[in-house]
Amino acid sequence: MRSYSLIAPAKINLYLEIIGDACGGLRQRPDGYHELAMILQSIGLADQIDVHSISSDSIRVHCNHPQVPTDKSNLAYRAAELMVRQFPEAFAKNGGVEININKQIPVAAGLAGGSTNAAAVLVGIDFLWKLGLTQSELEELGSTLGSDVPFCVAGGTAIATGRGEQLSPLPSLDNIYVLLAKYRSLEVSTAWAYKTYRQQFGHSYIRDSDNLAARANAVHSGAIVKAILDKDAGEIAQKLHNDLERVVLPAYPQVLQLREIFANQEGVLGTMMSGSGPTVFALFESQQQAEKVKLQVREAIVDEDLELFVTRTITHGIQVASSV
Repeated sequence: MRSYSLIAPAKINLYLEIIGDACGGLRQRPDGYHELAMILQSIGLADQIDVHSISSDSIRVHCNHPQVPTDKSNLAYRAAELMVRQFPEAFAKNGGVEININKQIPVAAGLAGGSTNAAAVLVGIDFLWKLGLTQSELEELGSTLGSDVPFCVAGGTAIATGRGEQLSPLPSLDNIYVLLAKYRSLEVSTAWAYKTYRQQFGHSYIRDSDNLAARANAVHSGAIVKAILDKDAGEIAQKLHNDLERVVLPAYPQVLQLREIFANQEGVLGTMMSGSGPTVFALFESQQQAEKVKLQVREAIVDEDLELFVTRTITHGIQVASSV
């Protein structure tokens, strides 16, 4: 039996702009997604994914977190199914796959936990079956599973356009420290967030495909990209932007409260909600400052349901930790 153990990092959004939902003319995108311009960043908080060959021709998923499904509704399961469909000869030769997920990334948090698990399964099976796929090929496979999966394969720092699957790498940011806050029991539906945004702000969407492309390309020359190129943590933090805050913060006062508390702490360079939430993050120049604010937030909000994590930006996506 062969086995690979992979590290699957979470991500945060440094920038999220909703440009529209058109795909030329006045139609919505045929896949129902929005047109986005984002900047995605890998962070050190990560799950461990173990991928094993098994003698039967089945896919089995196990997870240490009770909220994570282990059936076909799990994106990691669907990633394995995709590899079986794409590479039937390798599947016939090598047999089935068992996947163990050691969950450290909060569930339903806007941190791409499910997507990074799926990315790890793609990478793991590529090694397990000796397929020799390139990173681009793995990203392309990932794009059929979900918008964040290609980025989770690649990791680092990147501009993401389209529905998030079109990636343009940026110079990686490392050692900007990040404090994450999420209420365990609080979930925000991504579908609800985008639908509500469309209902409230859809009148401002760009409907012409040429203008959509121009707006998406504009992020490449934007102020936050310049700050990233300069590796200026303070300036990056000042340029954080997430359109979805416009609908999530009014509807979820706990998320708004976290954001306001972070904004008022000394040493916080900047704060924002990640993705569709409900995780809120703050950026710092040092781990010491992040740990200090973690304690201050814990004192300000006495609630066992609140999870706080100190981590940092990293330069990579899925990595192999070990193989047997």
